[in-house]
Amino acid sequence: MKQYGDLPKEYTAFESSKVVILPVPYDGSSTWLKGADKGPEALLEASCNMEVYDIETDSEVHKIGIHTAEPVLVDGSPEDMVDAVYKEMSFLFKKKKFPIIIGGEHSVSIGAFKAVAEHYNDLTILQFDAHADMRDSYNGSKCNHACVMARAKEVAPVIQLGIRSMSVEEREEIQPDRIFYAYDMRHNRTWFYDLLSKLTRNVYITFDLDVFDPSIMPSTGTPEPGGMKWYEVLEVLKKVSEMSNIVGFDVVELKPDKENKAPDFLASKLIYTLLTYKYITGIK
Repeated sequence: MKQYGDLPKEYTAFESSKVVILPVPYDGSSTWLKGADKGPEALLEASCNMEVYDIETDSEVHKIGIHTAEPVLVDGSPEDMVDAVYKEMSFLFKKKKFPIIIGGEHSVSIGAFKAVAEHYNDLTILQFDAHADMRDSYNGSKCNHACVMARAKEVAPVIQLGIRSMSVEEREEIQPDRIFYAYDMRHNRTWFYDLLSKLTRNVYITFDLDVFDPSIMPSTGTPEPGGMKWYEVLEVLKKVSEMSNIVGFDVVELKPDKENKAPDFLASKLIYTLLTYKYITGIK
């Protein structure tokens, strides 16, 4: 796979880079549209066509060093993949790197949750997603993509943002004061301040691209109408970075379309923008 951003070699060496991108091209438990395993490669390809100067902050965050690691390749069960991701993420935390997982379906985040919870106290897992992902088990596995946040809340408090789809069973598992539904977000601005009040010192962000409206992000496995737009998302990410220490994040569920590269570019730009907020305007 390509190096993220096609950066000069002086900014991509593992030892000198603050940031490590970990591709996990896994699509073993998705239940409708397949293709998320092609997401990391498409995102990295798009990133090579991205300008690395940020207008908003007058900065070039890539100079902190962004290394793209070899992908985690698992041709097995979701449980096998989760174990492999956990080991890689634990290694990166021990090396004091800022890790970014690019998926792959959302189940790739489960191993990251376990690793980050072992390395940081006072932690919140902040989920951007169209779906609650709160099933305890699905299709015979507790590591299915539909169970991601059920596993997350076992290791840390969670906040769920942009949700607009869930099963009746999941309704019993969510925490009403820690979930922000897309409909309510559109009609009542107080949600923003309520969310910020629930943040802890450290935050890990798990970002399912289907939180975006399909009008700008159609390339997901289960697109849901009524999602967030680009600047709405950036407003939240910037404020979170200013109030809490973001300790890592993942961007998952990109299912690339050969005829429409714009969503691939959006995903790559999202990573760069969040890194800019983290290292230029946010808490270091």
